[in-house]
Amino acid sequence: MNIKKRLTPEEPPSKEASAREAMIVRTSILGILANTFLAAFKAAVGLLSHSIAVTLDAVNNLSDAASSLITIVGTKLAGREPDKKHPFGHGRVEYLTSMLISTLVLYAGLTSFVESVKKIIRPDTPEYTPAGLTILVVAALVKFFLGRYVRAVGKRVDSDSLVNSGEDAAMDSLISASTLVAAAVYLLFRVSLEAWLGAAISLVIIRSGVEMLREAISRILGERPTPELVRGIRKTVCEFPGVSGAYDMVLHNYGPDTFQGSLHIEVPDTCSANQLDDLIREITLCVYQKHHVILTAIGVYSLNTHDEHAIQMRETLKKAVLACPYVLQMHGFYLKEEEKRIRFDVVVSFDAPDRKEAFRKVKETVSAMYPDYTFQLSIDSDFSEA
Repeated sequence: MNIKKRLTPEEPPSKEASAREAMIVRTSILGILANTFLAAFKAAVGLLSHSIAVTLDAVNNLSDAASSLITIVGTKLAGREPDKKHPFGHGRVEYLTSMLISTLVLYAGLTSFVESVKKIIRPDTPEYTPAGLTILVVAALVKFFLGRYVRAVGKRVDSDSLVNSGEDAAMDSLISASTLVAAAVYLLFRVSLEAWLGAAISLVIIRSGVEMLREAISRILGERPTPELVRGIRKTVCEFPGVSGAYDMVLHNYGPDTFQGSLHIEVPDTCSANQLDDLIREITLCVYQKHHVILTAIGVYSLNTHDEHAIQMRETLKKAVLACPYVLQMHGFYLKEEEKRIRFDVVVSFDAPDRKEAFRKVKETVSAMYPDYTFQLSIDSDFSEA
């Protein structure tokens, strides 16, 4: 089996990581500057108009600036090189900062809801001054465009912290806009809706905060990689001469776009140890360059290639196994005719009410088909299958 070079020169992942970090920092600095401007603007208007509410609202913008600062600190910490205590790097710090920002959003929603309820129970006559309405217009516009931009950048560079900061800014713009609507209704019809609108918007913020927090916790716990990544890696591996399949892919996430994992490849039973060593090294390097995934281990399934009886038996058994309920895949088939022994793995879906029972039925089915053979079956889990 000839192994040909298939590596293509690409930009090293370290440069891409540096560019990503720089983009996150620049966007966060923009958020700090925008919120600092709003804080200074509100504080100045509040002092000139002797409005305590406006002055206190400036503090809210300083807390938003703090969220951007948290994003910068988290990104810098996540970009630190691996060390003895953390050999897989510090990328998951970004998930912790995302969780912290989500908590701040949730806290803001809860406090806003409490204040709105208080005003509903004990309503007061609203006072809408030209200075206050000007602040609301400026705040709504700045937060709207800032939120859209920060969220878009966050999605582009896969930064939950930026996405959450963008969501926070968007919610702030929604609050300002709703207050403007309430002001218009009051000035035209003398009906005060500010407290009710505030309560409704607060519930939206609370829901958003809970969803962001749930997403951050889910990322920390460890999620299945995207189907696009799994299909891409499998396609790359199967393009190598002699590789007829790639299975049992397990990828561990150590930060955004930072994966390490393992898989099995199916190769002819005539492949020598030297050829396998060369092939595995080529696959490892190619997957790293194309997908930025470090394969820490590549296992091998040997495939019958010259025994027509084994090939026919594999196809017959595969058809029967895949017909069993909740069976997603069969791979790693090998027949040792001299020992009357057959081995293969079965992937049973997590959707099965009882995976062990589903696997037992597979064993019963194949044993009934070939009672003269001994079967060595293993149950696999659907960790990363697309």
